[in-house]
Amino acid sequence: MSKEKRIIISSLIVSFLLLLFLTPKRKIRQAALILLFQQTYAWITGLFVVEKGWIAYPKRIFFKKSYKGSFTFEHFVFPIVSVLFNLYYPVQKNSVFKVLYYLFYCSVICTLEVIGVKYTRVVTYKKWHWYFSFISMWFSFYVSRVFYRWFFKYGLVKDEK
Repeated sequence: MSKEKRIIISSLIVSFLLLLFLTPKRKIRQAALILLFQQTYAWITGLFVVEKGWIAYPKRIFFKKSYKGSFTFEHFVFPIVSVLFNLYYPVQKNSVFKVLYYLFYCSVICTLEVIGVKYTRVVTYKKWHWYFSFISMWFSFYVSRVFYRWFFKYGLVKDEK
């Protein structure tokens, strides 16, 4: 098994375990909503950057012939990280802490992506830089956060009180 395949499978396993063990039972509905929202958002934006030729995913294990994006990252890993981001968002903290929270999540993902670019063929930057990933992830977390707050403010379930 190639190093890339091991990385992809490991990231799937770790993501699912994090989701399984870090999602409180009382927040499963919120987790499902965030997951579905972020899968849709990440699919659209991920497909856009791949079709523009800015990023390539030479090694994939799902849908190699029909989908050029990273199915693993866009439909599982990043949406699961977004679930954890939203479920554990520091609502009662000050603005500085919230900015640091965003910074932490984006930095960890970008660092792993840069390592992937440098040492593997899981992802390749063509007309892309790490800071584009950082900015797009920050924006993606922000959009999912706004959607989460909007949905549970006007939806059937009240949250964050």
